[in-house]
Amino acid sequence: MTDNKTDNKEPSQQPSAEHSDAVSQPKRGLLGSSFIVSMGTMLSRVLGLVRDVVLANLLGAAPNADAFFVAFKIPNFLRRLFAEGAFSQAFVPVLTETRERGSHEAVRHLVDRVAGVLGGSLFVLTALAMVMAPWVALIFAPGFSRDAAKLALTADLIVWTFPYLLLISLTGFCGAILNSYGRFAVPAYTPGHHFKGDNRCRP
Repeated sequence: MTDNKTDNKEPSQQPSAEHSDAVSQPKRGLLGSSFIVSMGTMLSRVLGLVRDVVLANLLGAAPNADAFFVAFKIPNFLRRLFAEGAFSQAFVPVLTETRERGSHEAVRHLVDRVAGVLGGSLFVLTALAMVMAPWVALIFAPGFSRDAAKLALTADLIVWTFPYLLLISLTGFCGAILNSYGRFAVPAYTPGHHFKGDNRCRP
């Protein structure tokens, strides 16, 4: 008798678990997801254009503009490696496979480990780049060696701009997690907020 009761209870509990998973992971169609990502991309491109116009009006062709663009180019170059390029292509399939085959605890363990390794590595890289800013400037702009003032200004700007790599890479990491769960709005509109903050910080 007890076996029959337990058998009758198990099927009734299973649909509820499946239902909770379906509620926690809302599914959108391809058209809806594409629309969200397209609108976010368009907004970021428009605000990026506004940022470039503001920079052109503020800096123009002054010598200081070269120093700023070099200092800002370095973390942007590395961002494609740590936030948008090889890392994203390698992490998202592994996370998706872990979600499909593993438990929630396994997914959390994977995210914790990747966040620790990525955050720690970027923190060390950022600290080294800030300490060795003059040498970093010479690697990316060797022509500045003939102008000591421009080289010193570039090194100072690298100290201010390089932490951007740490923050934007962790933002991309969080966006990859959200994308794997079918939540595209926040990652799609985050670059737009970034450019809007960029424009507000201009003197």
